[in-house]
Parts: sequence; structure tokens; C-alpha cells
Amino acid sequence: MLLYTPIYEKNSRSIIRTFSRWIIALSCLAFTATGCSPNSSSAPAADFSLSAAPAAIALTAGAKAQQVTVSTTAINGFTSSAAVVLSGLPTGVTAAPASITLNPGTPQNITLTAAATAATSTSTITLTAVAGSLSHTATFTLNVTAAPPPDFSIAINPTSLTLTAGASGQQTAVSATAANGFSKSISVSISALPSGVTATPSTFTLTPGTPQSITLIAAADANVGTSTVNINGQSGSLSHSAPLALTVAAPTGTDAITYHYDNGRTGLNPNETILTPANVTSATFGKLNLLAVDGKVDAEPLYLSSVTLNGQTHNVLYVVTEHDSIYAFDADNGTQLWKASVLGSGEIPSDDHGCGQITPEIGITSTPVIDRRRGANGTIFIVAMSLDSKGAYHQRLHALDITTGAETTGSPSEITGTYPGTGDNSSGGNVIFDPAKYAERVGLLLLNQTIYLGWTSHCDFRPYTGWVMGYSENTLSQTQILNLTPNGSEGSIWMSGAGLAADTSGNIYFLDANGTLDPTVNASGFPLNADYGNAIVKLSTANNTLKVADYFEPYNSISESNADIDLGSGGALLLPDLTDSSKVVHHLIVGAGKDRNIYIGDRDNLGKYNASNNNALYQEIPNTLPSGAWSMPAYFNNTVYYGGVGDNLKAYSITNAKLGSTPSSRSAATFGYPGATPSVSSNGTSNGIVWAVESGIGSTAVLHAYDATNLSKELYSSEQAPSNRDNFGTGNKFITPMIIHGKVYVGTPSGVAVFGLLP
Repeated sequence: MLLYTPIYEKNSRSIIRTFSRWIIALSCLAFTATGCSPNSSSAPAADFSLSAAPAAIALTAGAKAQQVTVSTTAINGFTSSAAVVLSGLPTGVTAAPASITLNPGTPQNITLTAAATAATSTSTITLTAVAGSLSHTATFTLNVTAAPPPDFSIAINPTSLTLTAGASGQQTAVSATAANGFSKSISVSISALPSGVTATPSTFTLTPGTPQSITLIAAADANVGTSTVNINGQSGSLSHSAPLALTVAAPTGTDAITYHYDNGRTGLNPNETILTPANVTSATFGKLNLLAVDGKVDAEPLYLSSVTLNGQTHNVLYVVTEHDSIYAFDADNGTQLWKASVLGSGEIPSDDHGCGQITPEIGITSTPVIDRRRGANGTIFIVAMSLDSKGAYHQRLHALDITTGAETTGSPSEITGTYPGTGDNSSGGNVIFDPAKYAERVGLLLLNQTIYLGWTSHCDFRPYTGWVMGYSENTLSQTQILNLTPNGSEGSIWMSGAGLAADTSGNIYFLDANGTLDPTVNASGFPLNADYGNAIVKLSTANNTLKVADYFEPYNSISESNADIDLGSGGALLLPDLTDSSKVVHHLIVGAGKDRNIYIGDRDNLGKYNASNNNALYQEIPNTLPSGAWSMPAYFNNTVYYGGVGDNLKAYSITNAKLGSTPSSRSAATFGYPGATPSVSSNGTSNGIVWAVESGIGSTAVLHAYDATNLSKELYSSEQAPSNRDNFGTGNKFITPMIIHGKVYVGTPSGVAVFGLLP
């Protein structure tokens, strides 16, 4: 046994340490080429990882591309770049770029696109990254679905509108957006319009990417309230719609902005709440005022409610004269608010050219038209004739501010015109408009931001032809022109001062006077030389171009025209939609002239010309106006009212979309030349009153009021009151009474007579 001592323990530890070092050294020599250093260990090799996000991608064939983000992450100080490629892409799917080079920490996107022909599939896409001897992969799932069929969507802007009954219309733009390669046209229609609201156009064709506007108008008697109107698009079996929130508001005040109240020239004011059959009697109703002006008032006065002038609100009456002046009166108290002359420097109104139809001077003859929405305050449009100091005649279109009478920007516009033809006053293959030869007698028409004018001659003094012109209300530049007898003569538009009429589809209607009619027609039934004398005419304004769309000529038109027995002495009235016993809706026009007959035409098929008979005409009431008509009718509650020359005022009831062949009632009084153009006031369909004026030149003028349900019941006559209390002077030929807000306004040779409830 050895004895344990501290010295032995110390030596043993030293021996053990030395032995351990030998073992480590031998291990390093056995496993490495370089050996080991004392106190060192082995470091891991540099490397990288590969990733792709998202883990799954969905593509639709032919639709939007999608991206995958690829990145590498360095491990153990890896600093090299890695080349990445994709594999496993299905047929029809492409990657851009197809390969990439990645640096650690800098991701890159690869865009995947499926062609329209790509099939539905689910694939695992492999990304392989190689850097030297190192290689790694990552995968993601790719789902491809087949392309959906072509389609479209419909949108409108704005999506809500508020209309005021009886006021100007509002517009919404309709647009279509193509999807999935859709490239066809779309038929657009409008449904669920509330009663009394019309849309123009009501149908049209839409191309994706090209918006079109529709104008919605609420008639004076439109239903008040809120509703949803549908704008519908149809293309083959595809259909989509967009809802329009539509509010129709009751008018805060009633306006009379155009001849006979509306573009249909119905002569009806259905918003009269003051005058009733009970209070229109000589005991309670009579002449209140006579507003003096500087010339004859041949045009119908116009009226605007609630106009702000100099900080004060007025109901305003607008009156134009043959002395080329326009007046604005306070309609309630008769105060003159302003007066303006449209004569140029050194000019005077035109002489009467030796014709007694408009005499002794010609200035502003036709009824103007007002647009409250144009300009800062609203604009009144007027056509005026004048004579300058050098003996030249001028016809000009004026646009005046309704609050001051000042000419607006671009006003006035000199009226000129040429049209291809070889007729009267032609030169070099064009008929030329000579301002000295014409008068603008018919009421102006405002339709789709265009002012339309119609022209007549001075008596039948040739050379002259029939002209219709359109001027932009925004620029006053001429945008449209048409001659109705370009290869003939005459055919003017007179209509005893009635206005050009228009429907909600943008068509214009009128009667033109004696003139050339081509007896030979083409395959479509239109005159071979485009001459339309003595006709009921329908003009299209599509594509901003005036074109005869349809017409009617009596079978004996040529002989009547040669004898000066023509339709042109009367005005045209467009009836509201009427339904017959078979529930068929009819769009009708009523007119009469010198030949004693009332003609009722189907506006969708007027009938054109047949030298043998009038069988193509919708309806004719022969020999019912014994001396013809130099006037136009009015309409109220399924009844048409006519005042022929030397005849009673007559009512023709409508049943099953046709006028009765005999009058349902008539007045006791008769109306000498030129007869009477009646107007009607009512509160909706109640309290109807028919107003008519005896207005022969040189004889005492008389205002009559009749119960609209029975013309044999006269409510009032300005001859009834004692001591000539309501006398307002002599007649003024073609004047039309205007009734609004409890008052009746009648033009005279020297002013406007105002009638109303007596104080």
C-alpha cells in the first residue's frame, strides 16, 4: 500500500493534464489536415433559405395578373446571389420575369398572368434557387379559373335628381363599362317614370366608354313625390340597370316662359288656384290696369314668378313691342321695372313692306322664350327686325338678362342663311335667306338648348321660301338650318303667331303655308325635290340636324295651295298621350287652316301624300270650321277648343283617342276675323275656364270667359260691366290671352290689359 501525500497529489494532477493534451492533439491530427490550436472549436458553413409569399395565388383567365414575392435570407454570413427559376406552370400561364437573381434581404416580384384561353387548374409551382453548390426550393399553390363571359355594367351620374313640376328639365349621364372583353352595343330604356315625367331620349343605344345624357322633365301636372326610376341596359341576353332617385317637387311659383305655356302648345295653365268659375263674374272680376308701351303688342306676354331685381323679389311680366322694345313690369302692381331697346345705333324698326299683316312697323313680332337656368339670372330670347341708316334690313337673335334687359355675352347674333337649292332667291345652287323678305312671326321654341325660328313672308310677295333655323342658346351661333321649298317657292311658316311645337323626343311640328309641293314622291314617300308647301310637317333634330322626318299633305293640296286655301294660317297642338278602346296609346297632333277641316294626325305616321284621298290620315273632321282657322286650339281634360273665323268657340270631346265629329258644346258669341286662339286655366282637372278674345283690328276688343265643361255657359265678358268699366280698346289681331296667378293679360295696340279679381 502506498502512502498518500500532498506531493503525490500535485504530481498526479500535472500528469493528467499532460495526458489530456496529448489525446486532443492526436484527435486533431486524426480528423483535420491543419491540426488544432489550443482552446479552438469548428464554425458552421455559410448558407441561405428561399421563401415565396403568398402561399397560394388565384388567377382568372384573361383577367388581372397577380404577383408572388420571392426572397432569400442569408445564413452564417452568406453573401452570394442566387439564381431563381420557376417550374410547374400550367399551359396558358406566364411568369414575368421568368427567372430572377436574388440578393439576400432584397425581395423581388414575379407577375403571373393567365391568358384568356387558360384552363381551370390547380398546380404546385416550384421556385428553385441555386448559388454555387448550394440549392434550395420553395413552393406555392396556383389556382386558375376559367374566364367569365363578357359582360357590362350601367352607371348614372348624378344618381339622384329633383325636378320642379312645370319647370326646366334636369340631366343625368348614362355610361356603360365593359367587362371581360365585352364589345357590343347596349340598348337603353327607362322604366318606372312617375306620371307626368318624360325622358328625352326615352330609348337610345350606348357604347361602353361613351356616356350619353338624358333629360328628365316634369310636366306642370306631374305627380309630386319621390320614386325610383330604372335606367335599363340590354344587350342580347345580358341586362343590367341603375336606379335613379327622382323627386318631383311642386312649383314654388308658376311661370309662363313660352307661347301657350308649353312646347306642346296646349294653352293650358293647370296651376291656377285663384280664378274659379265661381268668382269670374262681372261683379267680382274685371280690368285692373292697362300697361302702356311704345308699340303694338303682337306677341303673347310672358311671366316669371319670384325674380330678384335690385335685392327685391317680384313677379315679373315681360312684354315686347313692334317698336323693338322689351318691358319688364311688376306683375302685381304694374310698376315698370326696366325697359330695353334692341335697336342698333342709328336703326329704326322695319317698315311693313306694303303688307298689312304686320303694320305699321315690324320690330319684335313673335313670342319670345325664357330659360331661367341660362346665365347668372336667367335669359329671355327675342328675334327683332330693324332697318339701319343705309337702308339695310336686319334680323337678329337677342339674349337678354331677365333682371336688367342687358344683352348677354355674344348677343345679338345676325341671322343669315343659305341652303342647297334652285328655288326662289337662289344663286350658285343655293337658296339665300334675305332678311328684308321675311318676318319671324311664330313663337320661338327652346328645345334641347337650341332656339328654333320659323320664317314667313310679307304677304305673298315673292321671292321667298320656307325656312327653319336653330341657334345654340349658349353661343347664339347657328347650328341647324332647313329650307322646306328649296327647289320651289313660298311654303312659309306663319301660323297666326302660334309657336313651333315639339315633343319630348326632340321632334318639331308645324303647319306651313301655300307653296310648292312635288307631286312625284320617292320610294319612301317623300317629295322628289324636297318641296313641302301646304303641309303638316314633322322635323327631326337628331344629330343636331334638321330633317323632315314625316309629313301630311291633303289629297287636294296643290289645288288648295294655288287658290291660297292652305293649312299655314293655323297652329299645331300636340295632344297628350291618348289610349283607345284596345289600350293602344296614340301620339296625336291637331291642326286646321283655311279649308274648314280639322286634321288629326298620328305623330308616328302622319300619312304623307296621296293625290287620291286622305285615307292615311289618322282622323279628319270635315267642314267643321265654316270659314277656316286663323288661330290654334287649346286642350283641357280630354277636350279640344277651337275658335274659327266668324264662328262660335267650339269644344270637341275626345273619346277612345278620337275627337268627336260634332262639337260637344259651343259659345253663343261668334268671333270675327281672325277668330280666336283660346287659353285655359284650371286647378288640376277642376275649375276649368276657357278664355278667348275678340280681337279684330279696328273693332272693340272683348275678353270672354267660359265654363270649360260647357261653352254655352259664359262666366264673364268685358262688355258686361256698366259704363264700359272693362273696355280695353280695339283688337290686335292674333293676340293670345295669358292667364297666371289670378290675372289675365291681353295684348293691345298700345299695351297690355290686365284683368283680375276686383279689389
